Amino acid sequence: MTAQRVQFTEWLPDQPSVTSLRDAKNVYPTSVGYAPFPNAEEYSNAASENISSITVGKFGNDVALIAGGNTKLFKFDSSDLSVNDISKSGGYSSSERWKFTQFGSIILAANNASKIQAYDIASGSTFDDVSANAPVAKYVTVVRDFVVAANIAGGAEPNKVQWSDINDETNWVSGTTSQSDYQIVPDGGNITGLTGGEIGLVFLEKSIVRMTYAGSPLFFQFDVISRGLGCINGNSIAQYGATSFFLSDDGFYQCDGQTVTGIGTEKVDRYFYNDADLTELDTMSAAVDPIKKLVVWNYANVDGGRSIIIYNWQLSKWSRAITETTSVGNAATTGTTLEGLSLLYPNLDNMPASLDDRLWIGGKFLFAGTKNDKIVTFTGSTYNSELITPDLEVGYNSVATLVRPQIDNGSATIKVASRRELDDNIQFGSSVSTSSEGRASVRSAGRYHRFSVSPTGNWTNAISIDVDLKPQGSR
Repeated sequence: MTAQRVQFTEWLPDQPSVTSLRDAKNVYPTSVGYAPFPNAEEYSNAASENISSITVGKFGNDVALIAGGNTKLFKFDSSDLSVNDISKSGGYSSSERWKFTQFGSIILAANNASKIQAYDIASGSTFDDVSANAPVAKYVTVVRDFVVAANIAGGAEPNKVQWSDINDETNWVSGTTSQSDYQIVPDGGNITGLTGGEIGLVFLEKSIVRMTYAGSPLFFQFDVISRGLGCINGNSIAQYGATSFFLSDDGFYQCDGQTVTGIGTEKVDRYFYNDADLTELDTMSAAVDPIKKLVVWNYANVDGGRSIIIYNWQLSKWSRAITETTSVGNAATTGTTLEGLSLLYPNLDNMPASLDDRLWIGGKFLFAGTKNDKIVTFTGSTYNSELITPDLEVGYNSVATLVRPQIDNGSATIKVASRRELDDNIQFGSSVSTSSEGRASVRSAGRYHRFSVSPTGNWTNAISIDVDLKPQGSR
């Protein structure tokens, strides 16, 4: 009898089946093993149309949770969970997902069809054009003291970057009394995204350009830091601190403004491009969960549903999830009292999160998303988590007889798939629940064995399994 401990190490679907986890579904990576990825729970009531993007702005004690659809911009009201139309008069018409940024007390929004929109967090009632001379832009961000827009004029100037006057989001007129100006980026195709901060990053189809403030007379200096490698779609860009994460035409990368590093190479890049419906890549979205240190991408898959792929940037480890959400983003709440919660949720079992969740603490940022016409938060219970081990081999033939999962605060159900050769079909047997002693008795013969482990209970971390394999002779 051979007892073998199998750690839940990295999920590397691009690697051979004997080297790494075969699946890490509805979980996220931790330093040792995996934790449950929470289900999305409906947080708002329905908006008057489907929403595809959300953002949150905070200024002083004022918090504004903003959502965007094709024809309207909305604001969430935490007092009654409504999502109210705060569009400018006449609304909008665009199939592009809104891009948002905050500049002082102003939330700015771009949709590639209307002039950049502005909403004052502290005193605004509706969005409106930020100014008469503001551009129509596909992307918008803030670099130092400037609002920066790119891919201008509804696609007529797809490689143009334009910025406002210093500390003035309303002035977009170049001249001797203004630092507003523009730059045409000649190399790299169309601009596909922007990120800001102390420096700006301009993502193009086949290059990445860094913009650095240089003062008068040029104001910004533009340097190509990547040629031949760019961003395939701006909806794949997420930023945390000085690092931007994005999808290129060959996989996932991160950029700190100096170097571009592949984060999916020989890990998940091939898996993603096999799983993603490339005709629906424009519906992709990306966001950061700052609490769990995750970058999360939501995308349409080839099976007609939606998937999530998850990257822990501190551990450089991946996982995945299935989802019914249509986008991911960030949110925050204005907070509420216990009395207020009792009015919103007369049945506390219908609350989207437990009473001690940061969702109910005013002004705290959290990972969220949308599902059709509602805002959702990823604060629900664990759902259908599964970890599948690599193929294990002990001699030419062996029998798996016992599995002992190592799962904090929980147990598991186990399935085994055994086969003689690596090109044989993989077929899992029936599920076996662990006993009160934390053991699952199985019996499965073959040369290669892989184990499906589905944690159960209020588990917090799945670490490994111990497997008893009994060598067998061959005839």
